[in-house]
Amino acid sequence: MPQYPADQAAVSRETAPGAYGDLLDGDGVSRETPTPAAPNTPLANAAHAATSTHGHDEVWPRPERCRVISVANQKGGVGKTTTTVNIAAALAMHGQRVLVVDLDPQGNASTALGVERDNQTRSIYHCLVEDEEIRKLAQPVPDIPNLWCAPATIDLAGAEIELVSLVAREARLKRAFAAYDTSELDYILVDCPPSLGLLTVNAMVACDEVMIPIQCEYYALEGLGQLLRNVELVQSHLNPGLSISTILLTMYDGRTRLSQQVADEVRSHFGEVVLNSVVPRSVRVSEAPSYGQSVMTYDPSSTGASAYADSAREMAHRAPTAGR
Repeated sequence: MPQYPADQAAVSRETAPGAYGDLLDGDGVSRETPTPAAPNTPLANAAHAATSTHGHDEVWPRPERCRVISVANQKGGVGKTTTTVNIAAALAMHGQRVLVVDLDPQGNASTALGVERDNQTRSIYHCLVEDEEIRKLAQPVPDIPNLWCAPATIDLAGAEIELVSLVAREARLKRAFAAYDTSELDYILVDCPPSLGLLTVNAMVACDEVMIPIQCEYYALEGLGQLLRNVELVQSHLNPGLSISTILLTMYDGRTRLSQQVADEVRSHFGEVVLNSVVPRSVRVSEAPSYGQSVMTYDPSSTGASAYADSAREMAHRAPTAGR
């Protein structure tokens, strides 16, 4: 966890800093480098309108205390990392102070946020196995003030084996979170690996809430029952305050009846925890990580960015469902 600048750490929860801090104006243009006026064309006007709709002029309400949320689904390819990165970016761009904890050995969240990683990088592995403080591991995300990332490296791939012999192996991450004052943050988002092993269990024990991205395709609900059973086991034995607070429908294709059927089935089963916003399939969302960015900064006027901004806005206006 980095040493927060004094002006950020001292900000009250009633008054959030302006999005993008002092680097950018509300329309995303640098104050230091003037840019030519945008052309007055229908395309330019549409882009400007789209950016303004989910831009940086609106400051969302801060939670009364830090919300600690694990983003989990043992099925791969459903958008866990994409959701974690873009929800975190959207929250930070609207005045929230956010830490992303990359608990996936693939380290895709770290890559998407532009966090440098090499063989010498101290990562979340060192927190779990060697009791390194998260404050010392977290790095600021380039170009997005108020957003930090505790990165993952390939060392994390062997962490589950090394954790087996440790005392209270399921609570290593919880102990790390308890080691600093979470009043410095509004959100902690934990990107879980596509499995239900010790790393995911550590995330659920350490968190108050679980967010589940569900792909709007045929196999979406396969394996979801096992995930729900694991959540119940953690609730029963390790973390009674854990709850499934948010479900987000991803990869929605409005051209197909199947997507609508999956969405209807999920909403009928889970009710109000399902966000009203859905994330459509988007080329821009897929492209953004290759540039070390979230889609929120890569193409803020895209449909994917708009969908994630709407989803983050819903989350920000929802009260936490579990106490800590």
